[in-house]
Amino acid sequence: MMHNSACHSQSLDQNELFSRRCVWVNGPVIVGAGPSGLAVGAGLKDQGVPFIILERADCIASLWQKRTYDRLKLHLPKQFCQLPNFPFSDDFPEYPSKNHFIKYLESYAQHFDINPNFNETVQSAKYDETFGLWRVKTIAAASGSGSAVEIDYICRWLVVATGENSEKVVPEFEGLEDFGGHIMHACDYRSGVAYRGKNVLVVGCGNSGMEVSLDLCNHDASPSMVVRSSVHVLPREILGKSTFELAIFLMKWVPLWLTDKILLILAWIFLGNLEKYGIKRPSTGPLQLKHNSGKTPVLDIGALQKIRSGEIKVVPGIKRFSHGRVELVNGQNLVIDSVILATGYRSNVPSWLKENEFFSGDGIPRNPFPNGWKGKAGLYAVGFTRRGLSGASLDAIGVSQDIAKSWKEETKQKRKSVAARHRRCISHI
Repeated sequence: MMHNSACHSQSLDQNELFSRRCVWVNGPVIVGAGPSGLAVGAGLKDQGVPFIILERADCIASLWQKRTYDRLKLHLPKQFCQLPNFPFSDDFPEYPSKNHFIKYLESYAQHFDINPNFNETVQSAKYDETFGLWRVKTIAAASGSGSAVEIDYICRWLVVATGENSEKVVPEFEGLEDFGGHIMHACDYRSGVAYRGKNVLVVGCGNSGMEVSLDLCNHDASPSMVVRSSVHVLPREILGKSTFELAIFLMKWVPLWLTDKILLILAWIFLGNLEKYGIKRPSTGPLQLKHNSGKTPVLDIGALQKIRSGEIKVVPGIKRFSHGRVELVNGQNLVIDSVILATGYRSNVPSWLKENEFFSGDGIPRNPFPNGWKGKAGLYAVGFTRRGLSGASLDAIGVSQDIAKSWKEETKQKRKSVAARHRRCISHI
């Protein structure tokens, strides 16, 4: 799959170079061992292309394994969440749990014999114009009593599979340092068991904010959920059918705007008018908004019932925190014990990829879906479609096929040139 290379290069600093281990990769380097990276790896295995996967955590799908709450389930039916060439087991439920999905991903890696390099963090990746190669610098964590190892990977193709959700977003709030209570991001929340009898402020009303608030309620806590902006809430199912499935069916027959109209009418019938509970809908329809800005509609799995009963209080934006309290923009003051920030995630690509054409400043490919998977000079991206696992799977198929085509052509070229050299040698004997 790879071998050590002397990597003599005039454009690289010699002292730095010899202090690091240098590895030539006969195929792509994939950064990230989440569902996107695994799907690309599986596609390349299928085509006989060697590769390595670099993963900063100590396991595959670290976002799922380490940064999700216990009660999490997939929001869409399982057939829309499976990776290429490996369906979910029939005995899995329609909406697999977090543990089901992790088990599925582990089976996927095992089935395709994918073995990422764990505990290895990419510091930078830069394209060397002179040699037409990518140089990926990493630090591999120390094993046992040894010290950390710095490694340079040299490769022709680089696949960015770190995804849209690799870093948590923590907004600044006035007075938060004076609050004195317990503060955490939703990525560190596991269960409401420790919050029994506590007043908890949940900042954010997306799927995470709604589900954390519901979980807190189910553990006898008193959550107040901050709804700063408008949000679309849809039922997860309509008459026993997945709302997502219904939307896909409608879009085959009618335009997007009409699909949105139908979904909103159905949401009004099944969920009622949510504005009286403090939840305003955006003027743009749910699918159009998702397409334009990547903002996902909330699929309700029970939080609305708790909002109607008053067990989850909906409150407006935050003005400032003080000791044990929060003042809201409407002048209301709440006494609270804890704050959970369900304020989302962002891409970390700009922090390590030294490139500014393909990715925008916020670490998302500039070209929208379905054209955001291929850049210049052997650069690819998977899992940035804002279309969940089905979008990542489509990208992974395109990327693995495109790399396999180039790899096979280059390998054939090399074989031809080696054969030509042999022929020349023989003719001189």
